Amino acid sequence: MNIKWEKIESLPIRNHLDTICEKLKTSTSRFLVLTASTGAGKSTALPLALLEHFSGKILMLEPRRLAVLNIAERTAELLGEKTGETCGYKVHLESRVSSKTRFTVLTEAILTRMIQNDAELKGVSVVVIDEFHERSVHADLALAFLKETMQLRDDLYVIVMSATMDTDKIARFLGT
Repeated sequence: MNIKWEKIESLPIRNHLDTICEKLKTSTSRFLVLTASTGAGKSTALPLALLEHFSGKILMLEPRRLAVLNIAERTAELLGEKTGETCGYKVHLESRVSSKTRFTVLTEAILTRMIQNDAELKGVSVVVIDEFHERSVHADLALAFLKETMQLRDDLYVIVMSATMDTDKIARFLGT
């Protein structure tokens, strides 16, 4: 993987990426609650670090289709690739993934269907729920399903992140 780190050096999250990944790996609950200001690089830089630190697939949930497309495009650009190679996306009636895809950005409802088809989410290492402060029924359902899936597997990790959420409340719910 040829990540163009120089393009994101100025992002506030950049110097914390390895620490975030290590904290996730060593978390006894396998959950991590992450908050940082808007524009810090949570949605674009963090997936790149996760790709380096975890061997399986990375899924990132976004509440809006436009965000899915923009994040997938930007992340692919930072890898020097086209969307659908290492980084892809899935939205209602449209998908750009391949057998090489390790990072998939998707709308929240897509994960619900994925878990219904594969309760263990085989091959997935990390699921990131972005913009959790928007609290849709799909995000809440995804989090509930993920808690059940994590009982089936001891190698699945979940990050819940947002610029503006009640971190204490969600951390208590997740047991972190």
